[in-house]
Amino acid sequence: MSSLYLVLDLINDLVTGEGALVKEIERRAVLARSADAIAKARAAGVPVGYVRVGFSGTREAPRCSPLLKPLHDAGYLRLGTTGTEVHPMVAPRPGDLDIVKHRVGAFWGTALDLILRAKGIDKLYVSGVSTTYAVSSTVREAHDRDLEIVLLEDCCAAGSQDEHDGVIEALRALSGTITTSDSVEFA
Repeated sequence: MSSLYLVLDLINDLVTGEGALVKEIERRAVLARSADAIAKARAAGVPVGYVRVGFSGTREAPRCSPLLKPLHDAGYLRLGTTGTEVHPMVAPRPGDLDIVKHRVGAFWGTALDLILRAKGIDKLYVSGVSTTYAVSSTVREAHDRDLEIVLLEDCCAAGSQDEHDGVIEALRALSGTITTSDSVEFA
């Protein structure tokens, strides 16, 4: 069994600044916990992949999304800017997988599925923001692709603790294991 640790949307535009999500990321220490989990994965020889949401302009920007369109229209999530770079605290290293997506989930319209199949990866460790959107969508899609999923719940955040807890509970049936950065055993 081959594994990959997939880190979702820990980009500057989403993890810094103001707003409910950023406050929850800070309160839950998501960046520090994610940095610890990434170090554990690397030490165990498990490759790390980063998924970043962003747009190069208007050609792939959403026309109707009440979630992504306002961010794009306000100048956020522009590829080629520091806003769509992974936060330095959890920065990628050369050779890490870098997937750019233009929608909520990590699979839709990306090469992620093809890369996983080409590398023989059948187990995903997943974390990131937001639990409600990117994490939930990605876990659901991974489940439907017959991948084993380990969800690092303390490396995720949503707009509130209640929202996060509700999504984690809903994902329990789809994720083989829900664990924490302290307890995870990468293999």
